[in-house]
Amino acid sequence: MTDDMDKKPDGVTQAPTFLRGTYDEAFDLLVEARNYVQNDVAAFKYADNPPDPVAMTQETMRLTSRLTQVMAWLMAQRAVHEGEIGEEEFVKDKYRLEGQAVCLKRAIDEMEEDLPEGLSDLMNRSYSLYSRIMRLDEQYLGDKKEN
Repeated sequence: MTDDMDKKPDGVTQAPTFLRGTYDEAFDLLVEARNYVQNDVAAFKYADNPPDPVAMTQETMRLTSRLTQVMAWLMAQRAVHEGEIGEEEFVKDKYRLEGQAVCLKRAIDEMEEDLPEGLSDLMNRSYSLYSRIMRLDEQYLGDKKEN
């Protein structure tokens, strides 16, 4: 038995499982990053040997940029599957994944060792997620150009 909330209008498809799973992964990573910045980064200023505050700020901003871009892309993709925007609208620049110049850059090599382990882990996971979404974005655009 299904209720009215589960019914989709004609022509509307449910988002593929991998997109729902990726959305959940991105959301969980976003919450984890928020908690890390809110709690752990503030505590580093009281440490005996605190990390470079400029490096910390730079990398937490990069982390935020990656996750914001990924969430925006996933929400737009979800809107396509919910029938809120058309596929021809989705391939326009405003829905494309942006920020590659910032988001694809890794932590500055000489600072990477100095980054706290928790931030380094978040940076690596966000980089991996952003890279996967970038490949999906490119594949999606390529598929739509061929049709």
